[in-house]
Amino acid sequence: MIPVLESARLVLRPLELADAARTQEIFPHWEIVKYLNDRVPWPYPEGAAHDYYSNVALPAMARGEEWHWTLRLMESPEEHIGAISLMKGENNRGFWLGLPWHGRGLMSEAADVVTDFWFHDLGMSVLRVPKAAGNMASRKISEKQGMRVIRTEEKDYVGGRFLTEVWEITTEEWKARRLQSRGASEI
Repeated sequence: MIPVLESARLVLRPLELADAARTQEIFPHWEIVKYLNDRVPWPYPEGAAHDYYSNVALPAMARGEEWHWTLRLMESPEEHIGAISLMKGENNRGFWLGLPWHGRGLMSEAADVVTDFWFHDLGMSVLRVPKAAGNMASRKISEKQGMRVIRTEEKDYVGGRFLTEVWEITTEEWKARRLQSRGASEI
């Protein structure tokens, strides 16, 4: 069972098939998809969110291999504004946010909450996140979290083949960073 998570401004609810219609509405924009894995079809066809949720995401959640949440503002939890996921394997976290909510620090909040879940609840030892080097918004989140680049490589994305940075943080580094930030907030 995947829990509901919360941050200061967000409720993260486990993904449900009923979320597909809203995703189909707010997801397919070039600014959102260009740095996503090239497995995302583009142009995004009608019904693609429903197909992905029912055939990929929900079965992976049931197997305990992936954890997917929709992001909802505390003030309006009836509609989701994006999604964030954790996965076993080489790419451990992915996310997207609808365009009207960009630039507000919401994804940083969500990333902190799911990273805590990854290390504390799931007991994972390392979090790795590959991203296109040009994806500056995603890069800033990794920097804020104290992650570091461990290697670069070329990967295919919806927007083409890009230099990719693989970012990493260990459970020890994460816990130390969280302790330090809690201590600083108490001063």
